[in-house]
Amino acid sequence: GTIKVSCHIEHDPKEFHGDKVFRVFPQNEEHVEIIKSIASNTQLDFWAPETVSLVTVGHRADFRAEYEVVYDIQALLEKSGMPYEIMIGNVQEAVHTQRDSNIRAVHSYVKYNDLDTINAWSANIAAQNSGLVSRSQLGTSYEGRPIYLLKVGKSGSNKKAVVLDCGFHAREWISVAFCQWFVKEAVEKYGSDTQLTNLLNNLDFYVVPVLNVDGYAYTWSTNRMWRKTRSVNSGTTCIGTDPNRNFNAGWCTVGASSRACDDTYCGSSPESERETKALANFIRNNLSSIKGYLTIHSYSQMLLFPYSYSYAVAKDHTELNTVAKNAVSQLTSLYNTKYTYGAGGTTIYLAAGGSDDWAYDAGVKYSFTFELRDTGRYGFLLPESQIQATSQETILAVRSIATHILNNA
Repeated sequence: GTIKVSCHIEHDPKEFHGDKVFRVFPQNEEHVEIIKSIASNTQLDFWAPETVSLVTVGHRADFRAEYEVVYDIQALLEKSGMPYEIMIGNVQEAVHTQRDSNIRAVHSYVKYNDLDTINAWSANIAAQNSGLVSRSQLGTSYEGRPIYLLKVGKSGSNKKAVVLDCGFHAREWISVAFCQWFVKEAVEKYGSDTQLTNLLNNLDFYVVPVLNVDGYAYTWSTNRMWRKTRSVNSGTTCIGTDPNRNFNAGWCTVGASSRACDDTYCGSSPESERETKALANFIRNNLSSIKGYLTIHSYSQMLLFPYSYSYAVAKDHTELNTVAKNAVSQLTSLYNTKYTYGAGGTTIYLAAGGSDDWAYDAGVKYSFTFELRDTGRYGFLLPESQIQATSQETILAVRSIATHILNNA
């Protein structure tokens, strides 16, 4: 671009390197007091409302905080449980890019978001869409992080439910992106899209945006290729268990390792991991309503159903195969992405301890594993430019399965 030079500036303009603009959603008087106390100890620049005295319960407030204090403020907000998001991550950059009409918010549905951003997003989307979305905590990870659960659906009595989880395996970033897209689609199209409105009126979707929160955070901080949890294994320096080998479904018999250093380590016992135990407990506690279980992985473009722990044919094999076939045909109709489908053991490989097999044996008949794009060109490093298309086509398959559950479960 053109460099504009001004000769009339006597001193350098103020710079904002590392300054952030926060948006907070005070839910109660305590939250309002927290914001006021931050403002009394720190020089905050309120953008809307213009002054801290106008901050009230139930109304969002935007303010800029200087670099030296943003992390303290973020910690206070996290501790308070107040929903918040970072609107501008670096004010100086935003100043520079102001005129290129290409500013990307900290959270975007077409990029990969880190865990803090996803947690802020989930709080925000629940706060902004309380009639359709509510957030609770599924459990706590090994390293003490919250594992959040979004319930998406219009409130009603005796509703059937579908569980949708993402981010079992830390490096499968497209999986995590998909769960966010699914919630976005629900809140944006409810009321205008007939099929989706019908599904949300009659089903509840329990969405786990990131199950393996510790592993996901680690792929951002340290090792992009990490897969497992981050739990300590006694007697070895090797860290982590493969959460999708940690369920009590033919546990550790095949396609899983009993060696803690391996990527497919099955763990010291079934549900040894806090993350898998939390998910299993939730499903067990809600078995009467949960009719579907969809777990999202990458990559290889497959739609799988039980069994993976043996070549045994599931008693519902014929129906599940038809549901998968129809879902794949819907998926392919959008961008002609080719998917294979079938029972896990025969379609991909034998692997024991998977959540889909466990859920099926627990009584959740419509239990499926998605392996999203691609088939190996980028593998776990699928470009952000493919997030939108991948999510759009996958939602067609999810809608197809959910419609079948609604009409048949």
